[in-house]
Amino acid sequence: MTDSESGDLPPMPPARVDHVGIAVHDVDAAEATLRALGCTPVHRETVPAGTFEWATYTLGDASRVELVAPVESGGESFLTGFLADHGPGLHHVTLEVTDVDAAVDRLEAAGERVVGYAVEDGWTEAFVSPRNPTGTLFQLMAYHDDYRERGPDEALFVRGEPLGDERENGDER
Repeated sequence: MTDSESGDLPPMPPARVDHVGIAVHDVDAAEATLRALGCTPVHRETVPAGTFEWATYTLGDASRVELVAPVESGGESFLTGFLADHGPGLHHVTLEVTDVDAAVDRLEAAGERVVGYAVEDGWTEAFVSPRNPTGTLFQLMAYHDDYRERGPDEALFVRGEPLGDERENGDER
């Protein structure tokens, strides 16, 4: 559906692909493949609940890949269930948006099913059910200002800037 075909839908805020998330059993083992592809590791952490870890990698100036893996001592989680059912592979596509609530409003107005919404430490996120014609779980995410405290901007954001900042600085990518 193009914007001219969207009728009375609320506007979609600016958005871009932030990263593709790949579910794996072991980040260290999977990292070897990403390094062979030319990816550079930039961030790794375990979630506070201790159920899974995630690691982010860059490829070129704007491509990012995330590996997500269960933590052995973390018990059952969405990730252990996913891996048991599907094995390693594509888990989600994260779209960075400037306004999660506006994006959710548009998606719901278009009849899409939003299955989760959370305000996390550093970002707000919502998920579009993979029970859509693409079969893909989409994570909509907007960074909070305090996310910058996690490290250098060039490692944390696509092209070193959160979405919206580059437009404010005159860069119309």
